[in-house]
Amino acid sequence: MHFISENRLGDSVLERQFTLGEIPGILWTPTSASAPVPLILLGHPPLGLHTMYPRLLARARAAVTEGYAAATIENPWSGDRPRSADADQARADLRRALQAGEPVSAELVDRLILPLVDQAVPEWRATLDALLSVPAINGPVGYSGGVIALGVRLAVVEPRISAAVLFAGSFVPRTIVEEARQVTIPLHVLLQWDDEGNGRHQALDLFDAFGSREKALHANMGGHAGVPQHAGDEANRFFARHLR
Repeated sequence: MHFISENRLGDSVLERQFTLGEIPGILWTPTSASAPVPLILLGHPPLGLHTMYPRLLARARAAVTEGYAAATIENPWSGDRPRSADADQARADLRRALQAGEPVSAELVDRLILPLVDQAVPEWRATLDALLSVPAINGPVGYSGGVIALGVRLAVVEPRISAAVLFAGSFVPRTIVEEARQVTIPLHVLLQWDDEGNGRHQALDLFDAFGSREKALHANMGGHAGVPQHAGDEANRFFARHLR
């Protein structure tokens, strides 16, 4: 991990951009912490760090205010990272299906999501190795948001993640639903009831499949981008219970 820039955001947040090999990322830490702090990994859609930065920064500020460090990395084939012809084709096929009002096939969901999960999960794990070597961070670790299938896979294979807040708003391959049965960490799942891009039944099936003894589903009326402020407050309380 190489830190390439450092910026103080007011009096409370230190923002550092880094690279891990070819992967760009951002780390936010409290400036006033007197001891190492827990870490929250911030997932996000594959729209590019530059596009997602305002929303990621807001989530990072909230995490730092609660006494955590927060970090994110660029998704495969997004932003300035090398492109994938297969991923670009899958995204184009998805756009055509949605514009035509056609159902999104299971085959297209697999082409869209599974390569992303297979590539991104090892990258997140390598990033976590590097982040936990930073003196300001000592865990425990939480995961929040992003492509829910990626969060599921991480929860299965990464024992250092103690709890996860998952956003039910992206397509889920059937193989990931089966993997969800192996998830045992505490989960807090956010669902927008009227999400225009994904049917709620898929999210409910996934929630039902999770093997965690402690799991909560928080459903709110509204579309994909209409998550209310109080839902974020509940997620903060969830992390306070499991990362403190």
